[in-house]
Amino acid sequence: MCGIVGYIGKNQAAPILLEGLSKLEYRGYDSAGIAVYNNNELEVAKSKGKLAVLSEKIDGGKKLSGNMGIGHTRWATHGEPSDVNAHPHLSQSGRFAVVHNGIIENYISLKKKLESKGFEFISETDTEVIAHLFEYYYKGDIMDTMIKVINRVEGSYALGVLCVDYPDQFIAVRKASPMIVGLGDEENFIASDVTAILKHTRDIYYLEDNEIVVLKKDSVKVYNTDKEEVKKEKFTVDWDVSAAEKGGYEHFMMKEIEEQPKAIRDTISPRIKDGKIVLDDISLTEEDIKNINKIYIVACGSAYHVGVVGKYVIEKMCRIPVEVQVASEFRYCDPIVGKDDLVIVISQSGETADTKAALEEAKARGARVLSIVNVVGSAIAKASDDVIYTWAGPEIAVATTKAYSTQLTVIYLIAAYMADKLGKISKEEYADFIKEIESLPDKVAEILKSKEDVQYLASKFYNCHSIFFIGRNLDYAVSLEGSLKLKEISYIHSEAYAAGELKHGTISLIEDGTLVVALATGKNLFDKTVSNVKEVKARGAVVMGVTTEEHEHMDDVADYTVKIPATHEMLLPSLTVIPLQLFGYYVASLKGCDIDKPRNLAKSVTVE
Repeated sequence: MCGIVGYIGKNQAAPILLEGLSKLEYRGYDSAGIAVYNNNELEVAKSKGKLAVLSEKIDGGKKLSGNMGIGHTRWATHGEPSDVNAHPHLSQSGRFAVVHNGIIENYISLKKKLESKGFEFISETDTEVIAHLFEYYYKGDIMDTMIKVINRVEGSYALGVLCVDYPDQFIAVRKASPMIVGLGDEENFIASDVTAILKHTRDIYYLEDNEIVVLKKDSVKVYNTDKEEVKKEKFTVDWDVSAAEKGGYEHFMMKEIEEQPKAIRDTISPRIKDGKIVLDDISLTEEDIKNINKIYIVACGSAYHVGVVGKYVIEKMCRIPVEVQVASEFRYCDPIVGKDDLVIVISQSGETADTKAALEEAKARGARVLSIVNVVGSAIAKASDDVIYTWAGPEIAVATTKAYSTQLTVIYLIAAYMADKLGKISKEEYADFIKEIESLPDKVAEILKSKEDVQYLASKFYNCHSIFFIGRNLDYAVSLEGSLKLKEISYIHSEAYAAGELKHGTISLIEDGTLVVALATGKNLFDKTVSNVKEVKARGAVVMGVTTEEHEHMDDVADYTVKIPATHEMLLPSLTVIPLQLFGYYVASLKGCDIDKPRNLAKSVTVE
C-alpha cells in the first residue's frame, strides 16, 4: 500500500515524480503529493483524490521547479483521505519533508512526547510524528538524525526525506516496507516498485532492513546504522518496458488474463528437462523430503486460495499432511511447527507484511521455509531457506490473475517433484502428469479464445445483488478464488461454499433468481455436485455450470454451461479459474467499476 518515488538529477523533478507515481497507482491510494527542493526551501503540493487532481493543480509538474524531490500516493490508515493528511509531511519549521509507507506502531507515545516539547500537529497521521522527530533530533547531521529517528520508531516504514540544509542530496531508509534504489545517468531514484522508474533505468539496488541510502545526482551510497558503507549488488531488470504498459488493452487486468499462457509457460519451461522436473533453485534433498513430518502453506488472499488447492494436490500425490493457514492467523495461533516441518510461504510481491511475519515465526520455531514469490530479491525471498520464483512478470492490476496461475503451477511442480522422490508416483503417472503440465498454456489459450461466451453471461447477471459459488474438493478451492475475483472488482456480494455444506444452513440464502455458479470438473464427485445443483434449482436458483468437455450431463441440469478442456484432475484448477476471472472482469466492466484499482484495496499489503 502507498507508493513512494524520489528523484535527484539533471532534469526537473516534479514531472518525473508524477510520472513515477502514475506507475504506482495500481497499489491503491486515495490522495497524492510531492515535495521538491527549490531555492533553499521545500515546495509541497498535495491533494485528495486521483493523481490527475494533483497533476492539474501543478500543471503536470511545471509549476514546481527544482531537480530533487519526493512523491507519494497514500492509502489511508491513520486519518481520513484529505489534503491535510496526504503526504509529504513537513516538520514544524519546514526544514524537513517526509514521505512514508508503513505504520508507526508507537506513534501515540511519540506524539505525546513531541507535543510536550512544543510541537504542533496539523494532521491525523502517524507519519507527521516522523517529520517532527527529524527536527527534534537534528543537530546538523542528517545521517545521525536518521539513525536516531529509526531507533525510536516501532513498526514498518519506507522513508524518503528532504532537508533544506542538503541541497544536493536526499536520504531514505526501509524496514519491512518495500523500497528499491534506481541507478541512472546523472540521476538517481528511489521507488516502492521498479515499475515507477523502469522508463529511466533498469539498474537497481534492493535495500535490506535499516539500510540507509544517500542519493546525489552522480552517486548513491548505502550505509548501515553504524554509519559503515555497505557494498550493494546491482541488479538489472530484464522486463520489457511494455510489460508494465497496457499495450492496447482497456485494463491491465484483461492484459494480464491474456498473458497467462505465456506466464505459465515461462514458469514451467526452465523446470522441466528431458521429461523430469528439475528444481535447481532449491536445496531440499531427497532425504529432507522423506523426513518431512508436515507441510504448512501460509499466505494471504488469492495466494491463500492457491494454498487450498495445494493442500488437495500435495496430500493426494505425496501423502504428507498439509495444513493451510491465513498468514495473519499463523503468527498469532502459537503454531505447532518445528524442525521436521516444511512451511511453504506464497506471496506475489514478496513483501506482504503478514506473510513475512509468519515466515519469521516459522523460522524462529526451527521450520524450513520454502517461498513462492514473483519478485526477485524481495524480503520474503531473501528470508527463506529456499525460493522458487514465478516468472509472471509485472502484475499491475490489484486483482491478481497471472500471479495466481503461476503460483498454482509451482505448486504442481513441487507436488510432482516430491511425489517422485518419495516413490509415490509410478513412471507412467509421472510422465502423464508432466505431459499435462506442459499442455496447460495451450489449454488456457483455448479457453481465452471463447471469452465472448463468458462476456455474454456477464451481461445477463451484472445486476445481481448476491452470487454464490459452489464446488467440491478442488472445485471448492477454485470457488474461493472465483468468488473473491468477483467481489473485489465488481463490489457484488459473493460467497463460496463447499457444495456438500449447502444443507447445513447456507441453502437458506437461495431465493428465486439467485445466481449460483456450480463448479463440477472432477469425475469422482461430478454426480454429487449435480445433486447439489438440483437442490438449489428447486429453490429458485439460476445455475451457471462450469465443467469439462467430458461432462455433457451438466447441460441437462444447469441453465448455462461453460466448458473447459479436459486435463489431469489435479491440474483442473488452472483451467477452471480462467472463466471465473473473465466473469468477474466482465461483470465489473459492465457495472463501470474501476477494475484495475478497486476501492479500498491495494496491490501490495505491506502493513498488518
